Amino acid sequence: MTAMTARDRVEGLLAQAGVQANGPAATDIQVHDPQLYERVLAHGSLGLGEAYMEGAWDAQDLDGFLFKLLDARLDEALHTFDDLLLHLKARVLNMQRGQRAWQVGERHYDLGNELYRAMLGQRLVYSCGYWKDATGLDAAQEAKLALVCAKLGLEPGMRVLDIGCGWGEALKYAAERHGVSGVGVTVSQEQAHFASELCAGLPIEIRAEDYRELDERFDRVLSIGMFEHVGVKNYRTYFEVARRCTADDGLFLLHCIGSNVSTDRTDPWIEKYIFPNSMLPSAAQITHAAEGLFVIEDWHNFGADYDRTLMAWRANFDAAWPQLESRYDERFRRMWRFYLSASAATFRARRDQLWQLVLSPHGVHGGYRAPR
Repeated sequence: MTAMTARDRVEGLLAQAGVQANGPAATDIQVHDPQLYERVLAHGSLGLGEAYMEGAWDAQDLDGFLFKLLDARLDEALHTFDDLLLHLKARVLNMQRGQRAWQVGERHYDLGNELYRAMLGQRLVYSCGYWKDATGLDAAQEAKLALVCAKLGLEPGMRVLDIGCGWGEALKYAAERHGVSGVGVTVSQEQAHFASELCAGLPIEIRAEDYRELDERFDRVLSIGMFEHVGVKNYRTYFEVARRCTADDGLFLLHCIGSNVSTDRTDPWIEKYIFPNSMLPSAAQITHAAEGLFVIEDWHNFGADYDRTLMAWRANFDAAWPQLESRYDERFRRMWRFYLSASAATFRARRDQLWQLVLSPHGVHGGYRAPR
């Protein structure tokens, strides 16, 4: 295939999304390297993302450009060899067991707490905020934590488990506002160290531990933004762990990104550069994995709120870049902006969702009424 033919093919696809190569609109793509067209045809999203990292193209409205591509489902028109490799890898290997389970902590969450402090706002909460009544990021994150605690019906004296506790903010909030004690586990050493310091003086224990090692009972269990790293081969095991850790009269809250379709792989660019071994569950995969273990009491979707959360994170990252650039180079800056922009575009196009599920071991007697 000649370069001109590749260009014709890609420009034809872009036209379907209302995008023009080197056009005048803010959402048009400005091509700096003509090899971009062949890279996109050969490698799809991986080629597009890597080319952006290298400065081969730009768009004034980056998230708007990516939204147009996703909303027109152009990604579905490009099935590349990279997608096939990820599919085969997922089928043959369990990418989230043993040492692989720790890779996402080492390669993503251990990038440096100063990066996340700058990006995430007042609280280090790396998951979707709840924007129902909020006007800013910090308020949206506090509203999300309040919503989680309300859905779990936390009361003083309860013991709480946080599977994938991050920097410990959810447990700190629950202990301070509701008088609970608890345990948090994470596969990130940096997160574990920070969370231990954050929760110092509170009845909270933070462990660097694989969730599969847990085997003790709690009144309430929560897991915020961690299930995306579990993997389809381990979904059943995850729910079995959650069940054995949830008291018979307890509740389990799962907060996770969800896919509209069942799959066994992630986007090749995200897999390579952002979240190794990650995988988004579908509703069907979740219900199948939880069958016979839990009663699903409530299923709440506020995926559109993730668009606003990610754009707020990107604004914080851009504002903090002068203080960060001594540690992270220009390639990293472009990689991180592409990650946040593409993620925002994905939720804006409603291609991914954000779910909060409340589950009980045997069903809440008299019924469960979830706050909103």
